[in-house]
Amino acid sequence: MKPPHECTGMNDVREAIDAIDQQVIRLLGERRHYVEAAAKFKIDAASVQAPERFKAMLQQRRIWAENNGLSADVMEKLYTDLVNYFIEEEMATWENRSRS
Repeated sequence: MKPPHECTGMNDVREAIDAIDQQVIRLLGERRHYVEAAAKFKIDAASVQAPERFKAMLQQRRIWAENNGLSADVMEKLYTDLVNYFIEEEMATWENRSRS
């Protein structure tokens, strides 16, 4: 993958963006494994949803976004959708474990 300043055409740019997106998706898959692991430490459905943690996490992601020249609003929306998905997955894992 070439650094942005070394790209000589759209193919270079697209290849780099695809490579970055693949890394992002791989990391999100890794994140999911931690979400699944977290379910074993949760004692009830409320602890899975953890609204205060959710709120604090979003605030931190906003700061990280701004520190990297990204829109805090866009990153908050992205993480809201992403984490809501992971909460659903964690809830399913937690419910399956609590039935066992």
